Amino acid sequence: MYGNIFVAWRAIIDESINQLLRPIADAVSSFIFFDIQIGGADFPLIVAWLVAGGLFFTGYLGFINIRGFTEGIHIVLGRRQTRDDAPGEISAFQALATAVSGTVGIGNIAGVAIAISLGGPGATFWLIVAGFLGMSTKFAECTLGVHYRRENPDGSVSGGPMYYLERGLAEHNMARLGKGLGLFYAASMVIGCLGIGNMFQANQAAAILTTVTGGTDSPLMGNAWVIGLVMAIVVALVIVGGIQSIARVTARLVPFMAVLYTLCAVVVIAMNGDKLPWAVSAIVEGAFSPEGVVGGMIGVIIIGFRRAVFSNEAGLGSASIAHSAVKTDYPATEGYVALLEPFIDTVVICTLTALVIITTIYDPAMAGTGISGIEMTTRAFEQTVSWSPIPLSIAAVLFAFSTMISWSYYGLKAFTYIAGEGQLGQIIYKLVFCGFIVLGASIQLQALIDLSDALVFVVAIPNLLGLYLLAPVVKQEIRRYDESR
Repeated sequence: MYGNIFVAWRAIIDESINQLLRPIADAVSSFIFFDIQIGGADFPLIVAWLVAGGLFFTGYLGFINIRGFTEGIHIVLGRRQTRDDAPGEISAFQALATAVSGTVGIGNIAGVAIAISLGGPGATFWLIVAGFLGMSTKFAECTLGVHYRRENPDGSVSGGPMYYLERGLAEHNMARLGKGLGLFYAASMVIGCLGIGNMFQANQAAAILTTVTGGTDSPLMGNAWVIGLVMAIVVALVIVGGIQSIARVTARLVPFMAVLYTLCAVVVIAMNGDKLPWAVSAIVEGAFSPEGVVGGMIGVIIIGFRRAVFSNEAGLGSASIAHSAVKTDYPATEGYVALLEPFIDTVVICTLTALVIITTIYDPAMAGTGISGIEMTTRAFEQTVSWSPIPLSIAAVLFAFSTMISWSYYGLKAFTYIAGEGQLGQIIYKLVFCGFIVLGASIQLQALIDLSDALVFVVAIPNLLGLYLLAPVVKQEIRRYDESR
């Protein structure tokens, strides 16, 4: 009886909130995903804006995404010394792990399958290009994040786009505009972290666990709130200690989940090794065919810049919030470290997913079949190794969990930018964040997720404006770091 009442009330809440937010979500989405025609294909203006940013910083910084790659590895491995009393809270490796945990998500598994089903194998090529360009934008964001960060009286630091928009634009005699853009960015991130960085992840994790434990016959069917409650408790135990606690967890979790998923993918690809040359050929040839180019653009839209935005995040500025907490005297060090992120989660992990699909189940007829992305990827693994959905599901749930803990910090720093660094406010925020995990696991609230998804993209507009204006500062920090070596 009580179960039926709970289900009924849940449905009422779900429908009421969706009806309230749907007009707002649709309006914001229509604005941010306004299409322009490029080569006969619909290309969202916001995506063109993000691609332009990647192209600009790749050229302006002299292909830093290539020449800075080795330096980034040296810094992460600790081969560049940092003073023990340098400002900051976490190491370069911990900052990288925290940021990667926020970018590697369900989209790395599901979004790639959708891109390939729509655009064919050639979509994979354009996905790699998107990651390559994103490395340069990420360098600029995270360098500025550290340069303009604020050191708090308790020794903690706060940084990210809201700070370099406010402080950087003030240096250009645009203090009022900078403060306004900073507040807009922070408010959008608070809402975005509750939706796409929280509820969507919890919902997908609950769906995966329900499927693995029996689907419609699973004891979890109709009881997804239990999954949400467990995840909320675990997340709370991690985030209560702030960025240092989050960094300690992600430093262990990210390598484990990345290696787990990579090993599963490599095993499947190796077992289908006879098809690998054809797969590589199909990726390259398909990328430059008329169908492949259109499909590749769609792939970039889906993987790099929309639902699977965590596969890249370059241009959105979110990762710079985590990198701002690093211990360093030279902001450029975090630029070098940050450019590794799109390479890890977009170029490596997403490409492995693509190769698994192409060498196993890819068929041009799969487009429009209605099969979900996560289901398609699961079938690809299962066709070669029957029990592979189990470790794949573990990796997917870990991806969702890691995204939540990282985005809890992004949202917290956005919240404290607006409300101040008071402890009471931070506690309230963390409780609300964990409450939304339970809500997300048990209620769809699709309108809120769509709204937060759109708002996460909206912030790319002020963020890239700030990056363009402050680009000379990035070059200045590169020179300062080079002179110190």
